[in-house]
Amino acid sequence: MLRKIWIELRSSLWFVPGLLVCAGIVLALGLVELDVIFYQPLRAKGWQPLLSAGEEGARGMLEAIAGSMITVAGVAFSITIVTLSLASTQYTPRILRNFMRDRANQFVLGIFVAVFSYCLIVLRTIRSANDEGGGGFVPLLAVLFGMLLALLAIGCLIFFIHHVAASIQASTILQAITRETLAAIDALFPGKIGAGKSRAQLEQLPREAEWRPVAAQANGYLQHIDSERLLRFAGEHEAVLRIERNPGDFVVEGAPLVSADRPLDDAGVAELRRLFVIGDFRTVEQDAAFGIRQIVDIALKALSPGVNDTSTAVSCLDYLSAILCRLAPREIASPFREKVGELRVIASAPAFAEFVGKSFDEIRLCATGNVTIFLHMLRAIERVAFDTRDAARRETLLLHARLVRDAGHQSVPASYDRARIDAALDHARDTMRATYVELPALPANADAPHVAGSS
Repeated sequence: MLRKIWIELRSSLWFVPGLLVCAGIVLALGLVELDVIFYQPLRAKGWQPLLSAGEEGARGMLEAIAGSMITVAGVAFSITIVTLSLASTQYTPRILRNFMRDRANQFVLGIFVAVFSYCLIVLRTIRSANDEGGGGFVPLLAVLFGMLLALLAIGCLIFFIHHVAASIQASTILQAITRETLAAIDALFPGKIGAGKSRAQLEQLPREAEWRPVAAQANGYLQHIDSERLLRFAGEHEAVLRIERNPGDFVVEGAPLVSADRPLDDAGVAELRRLFVIGDFRTVEQDAAFGIRQIVDIALKALSPGVNDTSTAVSCLDYLSAILCRLAPREIASPFREKVGELRVIASAPAFAEFVGKSFDEIRLCATGNVTIFLHMLRAIERVAFDTRDAARRETLLLHARLVRDAGHQSVPASYDRARIDAALDHARDTMRATYVELPALPANADAPHVAGSS
């Protein structure tokens, strides 16, 4: 539950501004109190600071700052909403949460409303000599700090305009998605993880009839699995758990979420469900394929007849190749997890071929007649193949290269362009064969929608 709440707070436009508003209020009260403690005794002795101001001057300045800040905050929120709308229309709705999670936008919006709140609090403490309650009071330290905050807000406004203009560029969006996806790959596939079980050990697994499913209690996407606590839970209950859904999968209420090889009491079932976070949307932290999905969506939008932006699609292929190059040499973890030498958790992970298929299949099908895209896909596949020593993964990449070649032959009428595609395929095959391993020849009409590769 706490994990789900944190995911929601991270992608909200109100949490960070709300914290900054609270900070502004506390700062205002603290500085006014410092004025009472330190400045008033000095003023009684005749000391006057360089930037002193009377009651009317202080009120006028704080009112001007407060009025301008709330106006600027409204404009900034309007710009943010327009930016979200444009990004959703031009690229894909799936990147909206990336904009909403942008810490720079959240802090800038928070600064504006925090300065407004600060000025309101300080204004309330200013008293003139004619007001009820005695003599006048002007918290000069707080007023001076309000002027400094106004200057800071001006700098934030200039930064905000620059940041929004830069953030809606395709290269910036793709770079941000790729950086987040690479971080997820580094966390999920750090190297060789775990070890597979022998056939004798696999035969000792519970039969299908012995598994007792634990059903999900909500509809939504599986966002996070607490793997460490899941392994510890299995050890404490001396059970074997089989994960039925992976992060990124849509879970239907009542469908099996995880299964155990022995009965669990109600408290154990409730604790087990808490280890699985189900939300309204996918997240990339444990679902690296979601990053690929976002980039592919941008490429498909760019290749659509209404947009026809080949350059953006080419950039998408470049960043997809960067993701696959990071994944290609990584060992995908064994599905079997041990604790003190005993099998406790059976997980599942997508094969390398699934990542390749999700990266190239839809783009290939939508690139009808676009020679530039076909050639760039072959270069991207060649780039990925260079970074893996695994023969099965190279076979997967080579088969996708052949599929690209076949798609090009079917949709490109000019023989010159078809010859360029053939040359690119030959170059990719030569590169694969020249490094590390000799690949078997594929049939001339090799065609398959999905390839089973190495895991």
